Amino acid sequence: MNSEPDYARPFAGSRWIDVLPRSAACPHLPPEVLLHAGPPYAGAPPSPVRHAAMQALLYEGMAADAHAAAALLASGDVKLEPAQEHGVVTPLAQVVSASMPLMAVEQGGHIRFAPLVEGPPPALRLGAMAPACRAALRDIDTWVRSTVVPLLQAHAPAVDAIVAAATRNGDECHARTAAANEALIEQLAGLPLADTQRLRSLPAFVLPLLMAAAAAALRSNNGPVAGLGGNGREFGVRWRTGATEPGAWTQGAALAPSGPRLPGHETSRPLPAIGDSAVIDLCGLGGQAIAAAPLLAAEWAAVLPADALTRRAALVDPATGLVDVQRIRMTGQAPVIHLAILDDAGEQGLIGRGLYMPPASLFSPMEARDGS
Repeated sequence: MNSEPDYARPFAGSRWIDVLPRSAACPHLPPEVLLHAGPPYAGAPPSPVRHAAMQALLYEGMAADAHAAAALLASGDVKLEPAQEHGVVTPLAQVVSASMPLMAVEQGGHIRFAPLVEGPPPALRLGAMAPACRAALRDIDTWVRSTVVPLLQAHAPAVDAIVAAATRNGDECHARTAAANEALIEQLAGLPLADTQRLRSLPAFVLPLLMAAAAAALRSNNGPVAGLGGNGREFGVRWRTGATEPGAWTQGAALAPSGPRLPGHETSRPLPAIGDSAVIDLCGLGGQAIAAAPLLAAEWAAVLPADALTRRAALVDPATGLVDVQRIRMTGQAPVIHLAILDDAGEQGLIGRGLYMPPASLFSPMEARDGS
């Protein structure tokens, strides 16, 4: 009998079907609404998200320069809202505006979206203010729509096949994604060599695809949890309070992820947990799939919990492949979330990578116990 976990189970039937601007994916949203990761803010966003929001206003031409963008944000005429409340998941500090390109993933008739990432640092998802970030996003948008989209529209890549191949080849599909990216390339039949090489040079390209697929899997499963993520101030669980639409958040103060720092950033102040990519871990990957990534497990040995390699068995429902809220409540253990570590001041960008363990109490709100 095969005892290997079926990491791909939550993504059966999931496919990458398109790339389109937020204005088409979320036509109900006006340009003045910008989407951020995690639960709603009770006060001002952290510096990396503020920078990303300014970049979004500059990207849209709603502000002429950074000073004008900052003033527009301060005026209250622009509103920040949680991306997950609009069917979008966004990585780290990235703020999604009306014309930014989104990957669309469909499963069971449900479509969820995540933004294309423009490449390595400096990057919008890291809270960088460099103008090069905006130019890089426009460039990759043009390239993907002209070269990649026709291929996926002819044969939509299957996400479960990507996950299966990736976990066989040392990825846990969150902190490590090179094998998943390679599996995606293999499904893009007809991609010219130069474009294949370009995609291969961007191992994080596949990450938002996996994020959108995880969000779609949560919706398709129709379980009590509709979303999960951090906003750099608080970390929250979003609950499905009705048969079709998700409801309220349970959120609390977040701590910074723990993990190895990049050289030169050992003493940098880390931003508390941020990003919607936590939905990946909720779908049995990331922290629940660390056993599939032995190199990563060895690298993070000093910060991993003692049961890191076995916690999956305690928390993941084998029938769905998803983290089970009832198991969290029975064991008192929360899922392990793999997250990048950003500079709190929004000046140094990526300073490390590691893990975050939210309190198990976040998964026991009174209003969500019966799904009513």
